[in-house]
Amino acid sequence: MRRRGFLKFIVASPLGRLLLGIVATLVSSVVIYLDLVNGNVKKATVKGAREILLPYPRLHGTVSVEEALANRRSIREFRDEPIELEELSQLLWAAYGISETRYGLRTAPSAGAQYPLEVYAVVGERGVKADYGYLEAGIYYYDVYRHCLLLKKRGDYREALYRAALEQPWVLTAPVSIIFTAVYSRTVRVYGERGRVRYVPMDLGHAGQNVYLQATALGLGTVTVGAFHDEEVREILELSPEETPLYIMPVGKPLTPYRLTEEELIQFYQNNRKSSY
Repeated sequence: MRRRGFLKFIVASPLGRLLLGIVATLVSSVVIYLDLVNGNVKKATVKGAREILLPYPRLHGTVSVEEALANRRSIREFRDEPIELEELSQLLWAAYGISETRYGLRTAPSAGAQYPLEVYAVVGERGVKADYGYLEAGIYYYDVYRHCLLLKKRGDYREALYRAALEQPWVLTAPVSIIFTAVYSRTVRVYGERGRVRYVPMDLGHAGQNVYLQATALGLGTVTVGAFHDEEVREILELSPEETPLYIMPVGKPLTPYRLTEEELIQFYQNNRKSSY
């Protein structure tokens, strides 16, 4: 009876719910702390894969954050040209790379530093130019801790991805597509179902915007694609059962670059300020 009464107190009373919340927060904090202290390297396994060491990320650019924000657009038409390996390197680092070297924290914020996302690159034939020629066409996994690509599958899979993505042409014509997947269990184990329905989508939005802004700063274009057949994309990437594909982001050189001037922006605001309410 005493045990039943205590449980009723926990569930029903404000003080009980407060105590329960404090306990849950402490448990979550301990889990997160142990993850950070122990390194808890969480990544997909690509056994025996060919490793491509990427150029180191640059921390200084020629485009300001303000300029990147002003000129960020969803680009769906690309020139028939490759991007540079250095550009792909910078995009992948911006998406989810290491930005703090003690605990291995990333460029994109993540609830409880659980980092549920994984990043892949689908590279087309002659889609990425390097010093030695072109990066081999194939599907690559991005290893965030070594800043390298691991070749999972050889071949140009853009057409297969295009068909899986409801035949959206920009998936076919872009030289590269960056794909985000999620391992929900990493976040769910700490935050429960709220982690699945709220925190993981937040993580994805942060990382996707990073790609948008970095692409803009590099003079490239991208667009987020969420309409696709999950199982077909899963099969193309040969994902583990616990991974779910979430975003396809085709990347290339824009056919028509977008540029906003300060004068245009000021004129827009001035016109709207003249309007009466």
